[in-house]
Amino acid sequence: MGAADETRDGVSLTNLDQPLFDGAGATKRDLVDYLDAVHERILPGLRDRPLSVVRVRPGQDPFMQKNLPKYTPDWVRRTSVWAEASRRRISYALCDDRRTLLWLANQRAVEYHPTLGLAGHPEHPTHLVLDLDPPPGDSFGMAVRAALLVRQALADVGLAGAVKTSGAKGVHVIVPVDAETTAEEAAAVTRAVAARAERLDPALATTAFIVEDRGGRVFVDSTRAHGATVVAAYSPRVRPGTPVSYPVGWADLESVTPADFTVRTVPALVAERDPWAAALPAPQRLSADLVAEGRTIPVARVQAMHEGKRRAKARREAG
Repeated sequence: MGAADETRDGVSLTNLDQPLFDGAGATKRDLVDYLDAVHERILPGLRDRPLSVVRVRPGQDPFMQKNLPKYTPDWVRRTSVWAEASRRRISYALCDDRRTLLWLANQRAVEYHPTLGLAGHPEHPTHLVLDLDPPPGDSFGMAVRAALLVRQALADVGLAGAVKTSGAKGVHVIVPVDAETTAEEAAAVTRAVAARAERLDPALATTAFIVEDRGGRVFVDSTRAHGATVVAAYSPRVRPGTPVSYPVGWADLESVTPADFTVRTVPALVAERDPWAAALPAPQRLSADLVAEGRTIPVARVQAMHEGKRRAKARREAG
């Protein structure tokens, strides 16, 4: 162990003075110190949820880790999930406490992506996610305007959501739902709300899954459902300056930028209060009418797959 290293909560912390990643403007120590400073804020959104993390090892590209490595200490809680795509069981971490968070930080886990449902209950997500993905360029302001459309679309059907920056250039609207909600119902309502937001301003917002069909508009992504994850509130991102996904009040949304919230600025902002806990509405019941409306809307990813095949066939026949 080098002189820089230390132990916290029984976790050995190593190589703390290494740069975190190119352009981070931060060291591994900064990551550890940040996550430790905000552990009481970030843990409620991680606790008891299968966790995927984005790690950055020196000299390697960032990678998403779902399956815990063999050297994981046995005190790290985990849950086993069958992965249909890879036809195997995956052992996900459950990051329930400060010690596990520090261990993950020491593994250079920068981003924290929990599932929408709790461990053992994938069929019952606790919230809906509308992910607003603006076109390339300096387009955060467009994502904000699209988030306000989603807020209006939710209000029109008697629902409320909280909003956070994605930590990249987008915005996430999160809608807590009651425990009876099934993944299929949640997915249907997410599609219905996205379609309603698009109709409010089709020049700004689109539900087109195929990038070339978006025409410089904000993509209202309605596909975060079933086994999906979303980056947690207060999670850092592997982006220049190490920004953080941060909750913003609806009234303040038009006056912030993603760069306002980084591993350096956020600890002071959350020292006295938890803005995410304060912003989240109570879980809501989804109406049968809204579920039925959503069921009439094709799943964007499936529709895009069929459309891609149709276009490829048309190109072959034309060529």
